[in-house]
Amino acid sequence: MIAGPTASGKSALALGIAEAFNGTLINADSQQRYRDLPILTARPTPADVARAPHRLFGAMEPLEIGAAGEWALKAADEVRATAAQGRLPIVVGGTGLYLRALIDGLANIPDVPAEVRASARARLEMIGNLAFHAELATRDPIIASRLAPGDAQRVLRAWEVVEATGTPLSEWQQSATTPPVAANYLKILLIPSRAELNDACDARFDAMIAQGAVQEVAALLKSGVPRIAPVMRALGALELAGFSSGETDRETAIAAAKLATRRYVKSQITWFKHQFRADFSLETKFSESFNDKIFPEIRRFLLTT
Repeated sequence: MIAGPTASGKSALALGIAEAFNGTLINADSQQRYRDLPILTARPTPADVARAPHRLFGAMEPLEIGAAGEWALKAADEVRATAAQGRLPIVVGGTGLYLRALIDGLANIPDVPAEVRASARARLEMIGNLAFHAELATRDPIIASRLAPGDAQRVLRAWEVVEATGTPLSEWQQSATTPPVAANYLKILLIPSRAELNDACDARFDAMIAQGAVQEVAALLKSGVPRIAPVMRALGALELAGFSSGETDRETAIAAAKLATRRYVKSQITWFKHQFRADFSLETKFSESFNDKIFPEIRRFLLTT
C-alpha cells in the first residue's frame, strides 16, 4: 500500500514496484476513478498503463458518488483477483478514507435508493449549501459539526443516509466493522515537507494548464455536467470552471486553484501523520534513487508474510 499526499511521487513509485515485482496497481484516489478530467486528476497516461496493469482508474460517470465503502469492496475484489493471478497487488492513492475502509472496513450502511439521492440533490440546489447544511445539523449534528457547508458531496451523503435509513450516519459509523479482504499490508508512506509539496503541486498544476486542463473542464461543463457533480471536486476544477464561464480571469483562477491544492495537501499531511501507521516512510518527494531502500523492504515483507 503506497500512500501520501498529492504530488508526493506515489504513482512513480508504484510503477517501479509493479515492474520489479510483477505487480498490478489498484487505484485509491477518489478523483482518478472518474472517466472525465484525466489531465486535472493526473490520471495514469496510456504510457503508464502499458508498463503495468491498472485497476479502478477512469471508470466512473461524473455524477456517481464514489463512496468509500463501495470502493473498498471493489478494491478487495481486485486484490483477490490480482493475487490469484500470481501478481503483487499494489494499492496506491491519497484518499485516506479509502485506505481506512480497505484496511479496517466500514459500517455496513444499506444502499440509498436512487429517488432519495435525487430528492436530496434537488433540495440542495433549491435552498443552497448553507441552508442544506443547517437542515443536516438538525438531523445529524455530530456529522454536521465535522463538515463545512461547502463540502456538498459529504453533506449530501449524510443527509441521504438519515433520510433513507432513519439512522444518522454518525451512529452507523460507530457500528462494528470487518475488513473487506483478509490481507497483510506493507504500508509505505511518502510524506515530504509542505514546502516541497507546495512547489511540486504548483509545478504540476502549471503543467496541467499547458496540457489543456482549462479546455478539459470547459468541455465537461458544456456537456451538461453541473458544477455540483462529484467529478467537479477535482482540485482546481471549480476555479477553472469560473474562468471558463468568464466569472474570473485566468491568473486569478490559477492562483485560487493552487491555493485550494495547498490547503488540501495540508489536510492530507495531518491525516497521514495521525491516522496512518506506516511500516516505511520517506520524508521527501520520491525519486528512483530511493528504490535501493524500498525494494529490500518489499522483498523482506514478501518472504516473511
